[in-house]
Amino acid sequence: MHQLVRAHPLCTLVTLSDDGLLANYIPMLLRPQDGTLGTLVGHVARANSVWRATNFEVPVLALFQGPQHYISPSLYATKAEHGKVVPTWNYAVVQARGRLTVHDDADWVRQQVTELTQQQEAARAKPWAVSDAPRDYTDTMIKAIVGIEIALTQLSGKWKVSQNQVLANQDSLVQALQQGNADNQAMAQLVRSFAPGRSNPA
Repeated sequence: MHQLVRAHPLCTLVTLSDDGLLANYIPMLLRPQDGTLGTLVGHVARANSVWRATNFEVPVLALFQGPQHYISPSLYATKAEHGKVVPTWNYAVVQARGRLTVHDDADWVRQQVTELTQQQEAARAKPWAVSDAPRDYTDTMIKAIVGIEIALTQLSGKWKVSQNQVLANQDSLVQALQQGNADNQAMAQLVRSFAPGRSNPA
């Protein structure tokens, strides 16, 4: 679950306010060493009411969406044998819950922004760093955002990736998805990894 959160950090953050449920889309950095289940940290625009209007007595819900794909019955090997196949949707998701804490502190926010940037830039040949921009400019930008933190009290995930299919259907599905784009290939990897009975999951 931690791996999925790191790979797909843009979460749907659902909070409760006096106006009811609100959803915001926020990239969150996971600090796995903080707390029993880990801690999520992020930031929002100062103009975003979530850091003021949230009911802080009620746990918030952060939803992380991993690879997802419509699965056509045509991709199953057994379609040609007996036709007893139907469409479905494969997906991998993580739900994280905890109390929201606000950090209206420039040093805290700068550290969070720096960590998130380092994580996202790590794969680049020449990673950009926060320190590459003029300090007075980043100071101004940081004043426009507010830090948020969620100490996780509950973490749950679901991987629906054709585990219920026979090996022949899993193999034919993987073969078809591998020919597609990066999203298709990510789903092919999950189907291969979670297929029951495989002695060496990839």
